[in-house]
Amino acid sequence: MDRRRFLLTSLAGALAAPLAAQGQQPGKVYRIGLIGVDAAEGPGHTALRQGLRGFGYEEGKNLVVEYRAAEGRYERLPALSAELVRLKVDVLVTSSTPGALAAKQATTTVPVVVAIIGDAVAAGIVPSLARRGGNITGSQFHYPDIMVKRLELLREAAPRLARIAVAFNPGNQSIGPALKAMEATARLVNVEFQPVAIKGPHDFDRAFAVLTQGRTDAFIVADDPMLRRAHGRAIADLAARWRLPSAGDSAFVSNGGLLGYSVNRLEVWRRAAYFVDRILKGADPGDLPFEQIDRIDVAINLKTAKALGLTIPPSLLARADQVIE
Repeated sequence: MDRRRFLLTSLAGALAAPLAAQGQQPGKVYRIGLIGVDAAEGPGHTALRQGLRGFGYEEGKNLVVEYRAAEGRYERLPALSAELVRLKVDVLVTSSTPGALAAKQATTTVPVVVAIIGDAVAAGIVPSLARRGGNITGSQFHYPDIMVKRLELLREAAPRLARIAVAFNPGNQSIGPALKAMEATARLVNVEFQPVAIKGPHDFDRAFAVLTQGRTDAFIVADDPMLRRAHGRAIADLAARWRLPSAGDSAFVSNGGLLGYSVNRLEVWRRAAYFVDRILKGADPGDLPFEQIDRIDVAINLKTAKALGLTIPPSLLARADQVIE
């Protein structure tokens, strides 16, 4: 789905709010279970609530949101999902591979909307993106492609790079296929590839020490809630201290990382409201295909490039959706 279609669909939902409200059961109060995989997903959850208001749902009137946060501790997700199922929520909303797997484990009957996930098929959430039955739907992107592109962009920004590392959370099940794809690409472009596991903040200094001792020229941050949102600024600060070019998502670039290649998460969270609305109006989640996210943003931090002594090629700058100067 291209950006124009995405935005037109969102606009149509907002314009149809009065009609949406008419389609709801009079006096009905809907209950949504919302799981925060980490403690810093506020912007996405705000976007979801904005999207729901566009469809006529308002907390305190016809909507109750039961919110639970795992705060980056993935082992808590199964219990939180089961708790929300016991509360008999009408829809369970989550995100990421760990969140989706926990929801799938918790219920086969309560509808589940996965706001965003990297490759739902590879993660075993659904057998295909088309109509496939079951109780789970949402939006997904092909995660290995995103990670490979970050490697390619780093090489484009700094062609002399010989060794690139990737910082990842081994507790996130989506990383396996991405690491394999990145390693294969690194071999093709004659770059050494070094995976570095980070399980939590206590691993940051150790991981960066490993990177520098191994003469790593640059590193990539995996799309993991703990790394991406909860501790993105701390990782960007360490990259600056060790003078390492880095790539992650657009939020990471705003925190001081060099390059970003990622989906627009706020748009995707707003889109999740569409799935919730369809389900509350009676649609079977198994009849709502997983949508493929095609809109990918490129972000560049020129302040960071200058501090690293890098000159970003004009061809790369021309493709940027966001440039921080």
